[in-house]
Amino acid sequence: MSESPALDGLRVLAHPIRLRVLSLLTGVAMSAAEVARELGETQANVSYHLRRLHEAGLLDIVEEVRIRGGLAKRYRHDPESGSWFTSTNPHEEQLLLATMAEELKRRGEFRVPGQRGSTTDTEIWVDRETWEKALEQARELGELLHSAAKPPRTRGTIPVSATVSMFEMRRR
Repeated sequence: MSESPALDGLRVLAHPIRLRVLSLLTGVAMSAAEVARELGETQANVSYHLRRLHEAGLLDIVEEVRIRGGLAKRYRHDPESGSWFTSTNPHEEQLLLATMAEELKRRGEFRVPGQRGSTTDTEIWVDRETWEKALEQARELGELLHSAAKPPRTRGTIPVSATVSMFEMRRR
């Protein structure tokens, strides 16, 4: 019996290389070879992850180009494609959150000391209206950053990290 696309999608997302691929392909369409060079991974490994992300509906093939007698697919990520991934399985969501936390630790190693940034962490009680407003602002932040994404090392750009995970908690 096949699992739901949403549940399979959470599993697909719960891999550090795949999170990096999605981030990279938000700003530009790239082939497996180009992604592999950028991430310092093997082309075979990246090809596998690209296929999984494409099968889950998170990557689009935007063009196919002939390279040395072969056909190279160029993939691009539409950030809106992930908005339908949900799960009622706490294990699946925990797996994704753990992967995001590990990726945040990896990115933290590249933080430029002394440069402006923003960090917030909270576990609080708020009214429903405030919560809904905060969710909307987080969605807008994601849209702003994703829509402005450029190819790596584009003149006038800087590499940045943004990880946001907001969720309603059950009462203890």
